[in-house]
Amino acid sequence: MVLIYTHTITNRLQYICSFIFEQLLQVTCNITTNKQTFVQYNGAKINYSNDDVEGFIIQPTALLFNQTILPIPIDCFAYGDNIAFFKTTKTTDYPFDIFAASFYLISRYEEYIPHSKDMYGRFAHQQSLAYQQGFLHVPLVNIWILDFVNVLQHYYPNFTYTTPSFSFVPTYDIDIAYSYLHKGPLRNIGAFLKKPTIDRVLTLMGVQKDPFDTYAILHQLHTQYLIKPLYFFLVAQKNGRYDKHILPQKKALQQLLITHKKLYNVGLHPSWQSGDDTTLLAKEKAFIENTIQQSITASRQHYIRFTLPTSYQYLIDASIQHDYSMGYGSINGFRASVATPFYWFNLATNQSTHLLIHPFCFMDANALYEQHFTAAEAYLQMMEYYTICKKVGGCFITIWHNHLLSNKNIFTGWLQAYTQFLATIHNNK
Repeated sequence: MVLIYTHTITNRLQYICSFIFEQLLQVTCNITTNKQTFVQYNGAKINYSNDDVEGFIIQPTALLFNQTILPIPIDCFAYGDNIAFFKTTKTTDYPFDIFAASFYLISRYEEYIPHSKDMYGRFAHQQSLAYQQGFLHVPLVNIWILDFVNVLQHYYPNFTYTTPSFSFVPTYDIDIAYSYLHKGPLRNIGAFLKKPTIDRVLTLMGVQKDPFDTYAILHQLHTQYLIKPLYFFLVAQKNGRYDKHILPQKKALQQLLITHKKLYNVGLHPSWQSGDDTTLLAKEKAFIENTIQQSITASRQHYIRFTLPTSYQYLIDASIQHDYSMGYGSINGFRASVATPFYWFNLATNQSTHLLIHPFCFMDANALYEQHFTAAEAYLQMMEYYTICKKVGGCFITIWHNHLLSNKNIFTGWLQAYTQFLATIHNNK
C-alpha cells in the first residue's frame, strides 16, 4: 500500500491517485490528512504537502485543490528525454508535481477553457499543449508514471507494483458500408452522371464485388492473427452532409450488423446529426440494439466530433459505458497524452464518472487526408505507436475504415500496409 499525506483531500486528488496507483499499477492507495498516522506508517508514503514531515516529497501545485476551471500558465522543462511541467520550487524527491500534471492532461483541462475550434467545430489540436510542446506523439503520462515508480522504488526498496501489460485493440468505423450497392437507383444514377465509372456499373450488374465490401478480408485477417476487433456502425435515420451512409432501413445494413454481432463486439457510431439533435443518440442506439438483440455499451463519435463536458454527459445519459473517441480527427497522436483507458473526470462538476475512455492514437483517415502520408509512411507511424505503447504497457487502439481498405484509387496499398502491420506485430509477440 501507498499512503499519501496532504492538507486537503479532494475529488481531483483522489481521482488521479486512483488512476496512477490502483488502476495502472494495481497498488492500494490511501490518502490521509492525519500527520501522526502518516508518520507512524512504515510502508511507502508520499508527502504531498508543504508540511515538513518525513516521506517521499512531492511539492503540490494548486490544481488538485481548486474547484474552479481557470487558465493555468504552463512552463515546460526538459526532463530526461521528455518534457514535464509544474516544476518544484524547492528541494523535493521528484522534480515536478506528477499528480497535477497527469491530471491536467488526462482530464483534458485545456478543453474546458476558451479555445479555438477547427472547421468541424472541434477542439483544434493546434491549441493543445502536447502539439505546441512537441509531445503529441508519445503517451507522456505513462512515461512519467513508470519513471516515477522507479524513483519511488529506489526510495522504498520494498515497494512493489504490477507492471502494466500491453494490449492491441483494432477498431473499425463503418461510415459507408457499401460504395454502390443498396443506395437506390436515384443515388446511383446521380452519382454516375456526376462521375461515370465502370466499377459502379460492374458492381450493380453483379459482375464484381462492391469495393467497400472488405468484411470477409478483415475477418480472414482477424482469424489468422487471433484478433478481436470492435466495429462501430453509423445508423443515422437520414443522410446529411456528413452522414453519407446506407440507410438503416436497408436489409443489407441490418444483416451486416447481425453478422458482425455474431463474430465481434459492436458499438454505436453516433451520427453528425446527433451532435445537433441529442434525441437522435438514443434512437440510433435503440435501432442497433433492436437489430442485434443486444445492449450497446460502446460508442465512438462520427468525425470525432465531441465537446467537453456536454458530449460525454449525453453518452452517460444514453447508458454508454465505453467511449472510443479520445483522439483527434485532424492528426494522429495521444490527445490525452496517455495510452491507458481511464474514467472520465467531469471538471464541470468536479466528479469522477463511470464512463471509461479508451484513447486511440492512430486513424487511417488522419494519416491519409490530414497528414498526407503514403501507405508505407502510415505503416511506419503505426509501428512507431505500437512500439511506444508496448514499451509503457499501454493499449494501442487503431481506427480503420472499411472503404479505405478497398485498394481502389487513392486507397491503393493501404490494405497491404495494414496486413503487413498485423503480420509484423503477430511475429513480434
